[in-house]
Amino acid sequence: MKILLVEDSERLQLAIRAGLDNSGYAVDVVSDGETGLTYALKNPYDLIILDIMLPRLDGLAVLRNLRQEETMTPVLLLTAKSSVPERVEGLRAGADDYLTKPFEFEELLARVEALVRRSFGTRTPILEFDTLRIDPAAQRVSIANREVQLTQREFRLLKYLAHKADQVVSRIEIEDHIYSEHNLPSSNAVDSAICTLRTKLKKAGCLSAIETVRGAGYRFSSMETP
Repeated sequence: MKILLVEDSERLQLAIRAGLDNSGYAVDVVSDGETGLTYALKNPYDLIILDIMLPRLDGLAVLRNLRQEETMTPVLLLTAKSSVPERVEGLRAGADDYLTKPFEFEELLARVEALVRRSFGTRTPILEFDTLRIDPAAQRVSIANREVQLTQREFRLLKYLAHKADQVVSRIEIEDHIYSEHNLPSSNAVDSAICTLRTKLKKAGCLSAIETVRGAGYRFSSMETP
């Protein structure tokens, strides 16, 4: 999953990006509202974490512009403002959640996970497909209760495909959602990762297939086949 972080504090930028990277998310970071708005309108993010007090354009103005442009990406507001009227203003501007500073990273991560689940229509934190079990929070994958070792990139790929189960996902869409701007993929990176992931899952006994749909992309089947 790919997240846009719009935050002008370098200390918070580094801490949040590191935490989200370690939790299996690809993160783009910008420091002002105008740049944040440009990125958010141009790229298909799964979530936007948006500070309110920003240079050049404040977070609420960014949020209102996004909603006026019918960009429905979930937005989590970060701010030092904690009064009820201020929280209400943010939510009425179109925010999906609100977190006041200072905060613990664990709470931020829990809110991020909840918003991502909601945006994909997933009710439970664990993704299960017969014997395949994917735990996004713990970054663990198991098949028939036996853990499968995946790289972080392979895990991101499997998680995204699982959230899009039974849908055809293009190579470009995969690139857009699992790679950050500072870690762009090579031309065959997705194909290579798909091949390696298939091999690992099959070796571990997973019968849910990652199908190649010629000329369109890939599809993860939610049903195992004998």
